[in-house]
Amino acid sequence: MTMSKEAKETCLWKLCLDDTSRDFIVFKSFFSLLNEEGLLPFKLMSTAGSGDAPVWSGFTTVDYVVFITMLVASAGIGVYSAARSRGQESTQNYLLGGRAMSPFPVALSLIGGSISAVSVLGTPTDVYLHGTQVYIMSISFFTGFAVVYTLVIPTFFNLRLASINKYLVLRYKSATVHRLVSVSQIVYNFFYMGMVMYSPSLALSTATNLSTTTSVIVMGLVCTFYMTVGGVKAVVYTDVMQTLLMYAGVLLVVILCCVETGGVSSIWSIADQGARIEFLNTDPSPFVRHSLWSTSVYGFLFPFFRIGFNQNVYQRLASVGTLTTARRLSVCLALGFVASLSLFCFSGLVAYAIYYQCDPLTSGRIQKPDQILPYLVIDKLGHLRGIPGIFVAAIYGAVLSSISSIGNSIACLIWEDLLKDRPYFRKMNNTSATNVLKLLSAATGLFAIALCFLVSRLGTIMNVAYSITGAVMAPLAGMYMAGLLTPWVNTKGAVVGFVAAFSFNIWLIIGKFIRGGGSPPHLPLSTDGCPENVVHLVNITSATLGTLLVQEPPVDRVESQTVYDISYCYTSMMGFLITLVVSNLVSFCTGPLSPEAVGKELTCSSSARLHQRLWRVWYGYYTTPVTTDCKVVAEVEL
Repeated sequence: MTMSKEAKETCLWKLCLDDTSRDFIVFKSFFSLLNEEGLLPFKLMSTAGSGDAPVWSGFTTVDYVVFITMLVASAGIGVYSAARSRGQESTQNYLLGGRAMSPFPVALSLIGGSISAVSVLGTPTDVYLHGTQVYIMSISFFTGFAVVYTLVIPTFFNLRLASINKYLVLRYKSATVHRLVSVSQIVYNFFYMGMVMYSPSLALSTATNLSTTTSVIVMGLVCTFYMTVGGVKAVVYTDVMQTLLMYAGVLLVVILCCVETGGVSSIWSIADQGARIEFLNTDPSPFVRHSLWSTSVYGFLFPFFRIGFNQNVYQRLASVGTLTTARRLSVCLALGFVASLSLFCFSGLVAYAIYYQCDPLTSGRIQKPDQILPYLVIDKLGHLRGIPGIFVAAIYGAVLSSISSIGNSIACLIWEDLLKDRPYFRKMNNTSATNVLKLLSAATGLFAIALCFLVSRLGTIMNVAYSITGAVMAPLAGMYMAGLLTPWVNTKGAVVGFVAAFSFNIWLIIGKFIRGGGSPPHLPLSTDGCPENVVHLVNITSATLGTLLVQEPPVDRVESQTVYDISYCYTSMMGFLITLVVSNLVSFCTGPLSPEAVGKELTCSSSARLHQRLWRVWYGYYTTPVTTDCKVVAEVEL
């Protein structure tokens, strides 16, 4: 019996079958026939064991050439940067590029390093599942950025620090505060590196026949190599290539899919009918994950997390010659963030417009929500040679850019905050100290490869990333802002405030993930448009095989809501406010600092004047703030 082309097309379905079963033998020739007829946008390479998804690949020779070229170019830039810096080894040159780098590559490095695969893959997935309400954070983002632009960047830049945590040494004059914050940042960055490295690798395994393990190891080794050999210059110049490739890859996919679905208006109409278009959800409940109020709150704090008190961003701002240039670069980063959020949110709408009648997650074609965009590329654009390769190279570029930036900053934090002032390392010359930094960079990359396998079951990329970032960075931001805005806060207040907020946030985040908060309930997804005869085929074979990856939509939780169900947007602000309030209360109880005890360049000028007035009213006399000797923390050639 000859099967018509229409009948073949209706049977495009991915079945997870054991290759030793009788059913597999029946269907193997059928899928081979579809491949020969060119009806499958991927190749059936093999099937996994019971319970695992089959491995599908749409990669051709052209795709592999594009992908491998990107990896080789990244490694080559590291070697080139190392060769150019030969004979000029110093810790300042390795970490900050000698503070004389060109603004243009630094600007692209800032954007690429801050916008990781968490954004490239996580944001479209979030919009696909939950709608566009998250985009509102791009508006309130500029309110928080104004504070960073006018207060944080000038203060840190003029102190000429290599590590932003050195500010805490000057402000609180306490090694305890300094090390507490340094260790917290290092642990957070390690965890973030693991998450950034693992989750996109899982998603990319959808587009290639590479296993997740192979993807992680290849990416980690290449990234470790060039950030170790070339330092911050290699990271910056590689970020230029990777950032341009990232935008080009995602834009190309969006444009091609827009053409296929009938244009922007058609995509917007379909998304609106599916309740994905939402900007003004005014529900005041703190349990609503994304509302107008919650996203506005998180958007205000986000610049503090990603720009103001972020070591890898500060390293790039400090690598240029003047404060004016550093401020302009921060504006470029802010605009790049909004542009990227717009692009990635729209790509999520594109994915929904294509699969609104036959969701690949619910139907079992993919295992994880974050596989939706790579699957779209293979499913709809796999017949265009080179397109999957460009997209995969763009995703890897985003991952490599983020990992290299974070890894280089971790090496800087460990050296500047934990090792540099110890007797053994203090005696080292420039060459030896630079070699230690290279070893730290290598160890950072290798440790991240191992750590990434520990974060595989926490939930969707964006939800996990934003939740953990808010939980850890909010207390850190609160401690810095307490130092900048409340000059009377003393060391005891800062430590107690930070520990209280950090403990509270970690308690909430652990409770949230234990209760399954890593993958919150999503908007309805439909499989009504999936081929009816294939659905019937799945129904009659599932009882025999028991391994079909058909996932049911999440059921709304019926239990009462608790503190663990509060939106991550609000828990971030809670941690921030707890630090500020507790640090002030403890300082007033234990004796606030006098104006003369705080250097005038370490605090906001308006806060310093208020401090003077309050001190004179309360204690009846006037004091003059001292000027801190910044040479204590200025870069010293070792």
